Formats: sequence, C-alpha cells, structure tokens
Amino acid sequence: MTTIYLSRHGETALNADGRLRGLADPDLDDTGRGQAAALGRALADSGAGFVVSSPLARARQTAAAIAAPLGVTAEVDEGFNDRDYGEWTGQVKAEVVARFGSVDAAPGVEPRRDVLARARPTLERWADRGEQAGCPVVVVTHDAVIRPLLVEFGVAEDRLDVRTASYQILDRVDGEWTVRELDILPDARD
Repeated sequence: MTTIYLSRHGETALNADGRLRGLADPDLDDTGRGQAAALGRALADSGAGFVVSSPLARARQTAAAIAAPLGVTAEVDEGFNDRDYGEWTGQVKAEVVARFGSVDAAPGVEPRRDVLARARPTLERWADRGEQAGCPVVVVTHDAVIRPLLVEFGVAEDRLDVRTASYQILDRVDGEWTVRELDILPDARD
C-alpha cells in the first residue's frame, strides 16, 4: 500500500484575482506563504519520505514548506506541471467561461485528457517510489492536475472543491486507487 497526500499549492496574486494561472510562474503571495507553512505543519507527522512538486514557483515554494519539517528535500517532476491555458493564461477565468461556455472550450487550452495522460503515469511512478521505500509521498501540484486525477479515481465532478493549500489523501493498494479524504484545509493557526 502507498499513501499519497495530493496537495494544491498556496495562493498567488493570480489566484486571488480569479485569473487562469497555467504556466504563468508567480510566487506565493503573503497569504500563500502562510498557507504553505500551515500545510507543512499539518503534514509534519505524515511520515512522508518524499515531497515532489510541479516545476512552477508556487508549487516549489509550497513543497519546500512541507519538506522542511519532514527533513527531506523537495523534488520536482514536470509531469505535475499545471495545465497550459495558451493565450488565456493570466485572463480572468469568468470572462473566458462567459466567452466560450467553459475553459475547456477555449481554443488552445490543453485538453484535460492530455493533462491526465501525463499526470497519471507520473503519480504511479511516485507511488511506486513510496511503496518501495515504505513511506507516503506528498505531491504538490495544481487544481487542473488534481481534478482529472480525482475524477479518474471515481470522484464525481460536482464533489470537487480543490481549494488553495488543500490536500486529498489517496491510497493505492494492489494497483487500485481509493480516495480516502477530499479537500482537507489545514488550520493556519496550528
């Protein structure tokens, strides 16, 4: 069995403004740094032996805050990179939805199936590492990566609320995935 703590990065100015982030690379803002520290405290007793993130700054900074109390070094894996929104990166999400009916329908946006096609094998690879080492793995990525993975593992789309700095707990037993808990938000006061 392997446990994965599938975490979303902390807040950035683009999140706060409701903009599509995608491959834009903003740092965490003050709120996001506090959220990342809270995630680090919440996962400090998880026993995770690996922390891995997307290469984008917001994910790397969140991963570093989680890795420090665990005494491990955060690693980076391109397979967890955010969805490419093309020319819509940095645009207000509500405006893109109003224009096209959904973000998925906007031209040039990376299809969800492509996100899943790179994220699923990446997650499997890290689950293998955790299983071989006998420890959980923390993954820090983006809502556009987490959502298709959760749907793939049987979570209904209407149950998905992947807030910034939240985490989900997934277990893999004999190659089968179970979502144990969804959208856990650490208490920033801990």
